[in-house]
Amino acid sequence: MFNSIYGKICAKLPSAVYLLTGGIEWEVNMPSTDIGALPPIGDECRVWTWLCHREDAMLLYGFSGEERRATFHELLKVDGVGPKAAMKILGGISQTELERALESGDVARLEAVPGLGKKTAQKMILALKGKIVHGGEKSGRHDSPFNELADALSEMGYDKRTALSVLEKAAAEIGNSVEGAERENAIFRKAILFLSG
Repeated sequence: MFNSIYGKICAKLPSAVYLLTGGIEWEVNMPSTDIGALPPIGDECRVWTWLCHREDAMLLYGFSGEERRATFHELLKVDGVGPKAAMKILGGISQTELERALESGDVARLEAVPGLGKKTAQKMILALKGKIVHGGEKSGRHDSPFNELADALSEMGYDKRTALSVLEKAAAEIGNSVEGAERENAIFRKAILFLSG
């Protein structure tokens, strides 16, 4: 419903910020790490958002970047991790550390995050290894033109890092013989052939 909000920071709380835009002051729940990445109170900024609509409440969650929001969405797919738990996890570990811990299977590092137990840490590794490779040192692929296609392949169950590599290989083979959406579709189809063959 809302992709992002751009406005003036009126207040910073431990787990939320108030953003003023168009005469409306929004309360946006954010991980403490993301709040720390925002400019000072009084400055303007953009916050990427996700709206949680329940029977008893409507809560707006915010993130300092699109990759942080994508990570939040991935965390919600882990059994036993809801929005509040996902926010605590993101507030207790940096993006790079989280990616590194998931990729290396470092249960101890994940357990060090406040409120995160061993079982949930193990579930996170099983569910998310290879799927969160946005901007950390491990991935080195945050600027890839194939991120969206890799996300689609990741949703199909393929490892995202492998998908990015295969998409680049497919693009090199196809070259510039076709353009636009047709080229993207051809790259995607060829990548699936590589991954399944």
